[in-house]
Order: sequence, then structure tokens, then C-alpha cells
Amino acid sequence: MDTKVIGNGSFGVVFQAKLCETGELVAIKKVLQDKRFKNRELQIMRRLEHCNIVKLKYFFYSSGDKKEEVFLNLVLEFIPETVYKVARHHSKQKQTIPISYIKLYMYQLFRSLAYIHSLGVCHRDIKPQNLLLDPETGVLKLCDFGSAKHLVRGEPNVSYICSRYYRAPELIFGATDYTTNIDVWSAGCVLAELLLGQPIFPGDSGVDQLVEIIKVLGTPTREQIREMNPNYTEFKFPQIKSHPWQKVFRQRTPEDAINLVSRLLEYTPSARITPLQACAHKFFDELRDPNTRLPNNRELPPLFNFTEHEALEKVKEVTKVNDDLRKKIDELQSEMKKFKAVFLKQENRIRVLETKLGELTSTGAPQTQQQEMVPVTSCYKIHTVRKRPVQGHMVHAPSTLSANTVNNNCDMAPDEV
Repeated sequence: MDTKVIGNGSFGVVFQAKLCETGELVAIKKVLQDKRFKNRELQIMRRLEHCNIVKLKYFFYSSGDKKEEVFLNLVLEFIPETVYKVARHHSKQKQTIPISYIKLYMYQLFRSLAYIHSLGVCHRDIKPQNLLLDPETGVLKLCDFGSAKHLVRGEPNVSYICSRYYRAPELIFGATDYTTNIDVWSAGCVLAELLLGQPIFPGDSGVDQLVEIIKVLGTPTREQIREMNPNYTEFKFPQIKSHPWQKVFRQRTPEDAINLVSRLLEYTPSARITPLQACAHKFFDELRDPNTRLPNNRELPPLFNFTEHEALEKVKEVTKVNDDLRKKIDELQSEMKKFKAVFLKQENRIRVLETKLGELTSTGAPQTQQQEMVPVTSCYKIHTVRKRPVQGHMVHAPSTLSANTVNNNCDMAPDEV
């Protein structure tokens, strides 16, 4: 078996090899095995069988140079490129990846996430380097399950996980009870990076990473922080407004793409759309057109060859959406009943007030209004009945008076009356 090193890291080494019997190219991931524990990556990969996930062909153990040193060797299908290499190539050329390829890559990523999440598995290290790519066929496969874990509700997990640029905010806040939604955030970061040509949140540290996120999403509210990590009590961030998504991306970026990013990169984990919902997003409508072809004029790879398991998950997703919708409708109907009860109560009060006002009106004008009329009435009577002797004659006042006459005479002093 001929081999050559094609990658290495803290996890171990990755070789490219050719099987002697068949001549098939494979990738072998060699990691140090701790005898005290079962290898989680091997356990998970043996469960996975999906067209958008790198296939585990074989595995075997080998001895190391040191005594009692044992290595686990995972024999995987070999795929030559990664989304990271393709993105870097376009970046060096000062170009962006064609939008049709971005749709193709992201759809397949979401499909792979929908599959592993349905099994309760969280990848926890979604990034362009872990997205294998066949440049000719356009097939994408998710790889490197070294950080993956089957999440169990109530069971704590380490928060220092996932590569920094793609780390969900709840991880930065130190959450240990996170969900598979951290993968959704990471996928949103990948999509934004492919659209921008560079990472959207390029933080130099954990704190700086949060600063980069706040620059775009604005300062999280207390409620959002509570949703990310209920145990986080500090809140000392400056109040910064969110930056409009349309200004984050180039002008020619499709609105559907921007909308999808905005629905993936939400502070509140439960507010992020699911991978299946992402697959159904209108951004991917072009892929559902039977006449669509790759830019190299090749046909699209199989995108809708859903397995029975995937189909069942789709039914569950739709059922859940319907249940959530029914619950929301019930809540709205309950609120309407409360509102109607309050409205009827207020309406009854108004009717009582109208009745009382009607009774007051039927009894005549209030006494205060009668008192206000007294000066004018008295003044008029004085001028119409008063008699004054002038040179022995009786002179009667005019039988009619103008308004001015009444007003002027009303100004007379008491001794003139």
C-alpha cells in the first residue's frame, strides 16, 4: 500500500494511500488510541451512511514506536478537494465563487446536517476545511467527526469546541447544554464567507470573536443571553445597533442568500432555522429546476435521492411545524377570548354610563346653569318694568331692547336702579 501525508494536526495524521488489490485511492486517518476509552469518532462513523458524508470503508489498529502505543486507522473514501481550497483559490484571483456553486455546496451541507442531527449527532466543527469536494461532479461530503458527539439532553458538554471563526455565540458564553443548533450557526458562517470571499467574523480570540459578532448583529438582549446561557449573569456590553444585512454583503448579492444568512445567524439558538428548513429555502429553488446545469455544463449531482430515513424525518419536520402552528393558533384564540371578555366588560360599563347620562338629561339643566342666567334675566326685568318720574310725568321704558341696550344697562351701578 503506497502512502503519502496529506494532512496533520493535534488529532494525528492523514495519509493518501492506494489499495494494492483494487488500486483504489483512499484516505487513512491515523489517531492515537486511548485504551481506557472507546473512540467516539469510530462509533459515530460506523452509524453513518449518507451520500453527503465521507464513507468509512475499513478500520484497523496498528502499534506505535513506543511500548503499548496503539493507533486507530480509519480508512475513508478519498476526495481530492475541499471548499476551503476552492474558496482560497477564488480569493487569490480576487473573485467570488459563482453563486450556482454556492447553492450546490450549501444545499448538500444542510442535507448532511439534517441527517446527522436526526440521529442526535452534532458535528461541532463545521468549517470549509471539513467540507470535501469533487470539483468535477460538484459532490460535497462532510468529513472529520473527531469532535462530533451524540448530544443527550441534561448531559453537559465542553464549550471550548469548534474552530473560532465558526463558533456559535452560546459557546463563547460558556454554555454546556447547547444543541445541534451550533452546527447551524457554523453553516451560516460558511455561507456568509462564500458570499463575501472572507470570514464574516474573523476574531483573534474568544472575546474578540464576540466583538466581531456584535458589530454585525448588535448587542444581544438580556433575554437572548439567557437563551444562550442561563448561567451567564454578567452584562457589560456597550449598546450597539445591528448592522443592516444588505450593507454587510456586496450589492449584487442575491436577496434570497442574504435572507438565508439572516435566518441562520440568530443569537437565540432555537430561533435559527433547521437544516431541513434551510434545504427548502427559496435560495435553492434553482437547484429544483430540472433544466439547471453546472457552470461546466455538467448535470447536477443527485440532490433529491432521499432515503427512507430522510423521508421520515421530513414528515416529522412537517408534523412538528404543523403542531407548532396549531399551538400558536390555540394561543392566539385564547388571547382573543381574553380580549373579547375585556371588551364586553368595557362595553357594559359604557352602557351604564350612557343610562346615567340619559337620566340626568331628562331631569333638566343643572342648577349651576340656572344661576348663570340670573343676571341677564334680572337686568332685562329691571329695564322693562322700571318707572321713573320725570317732571311729574310717568315715563315707561321701551317695550323692546336690543342686545347692546341690555348689555349696556346691565353695567349700571346699583344706585341707578
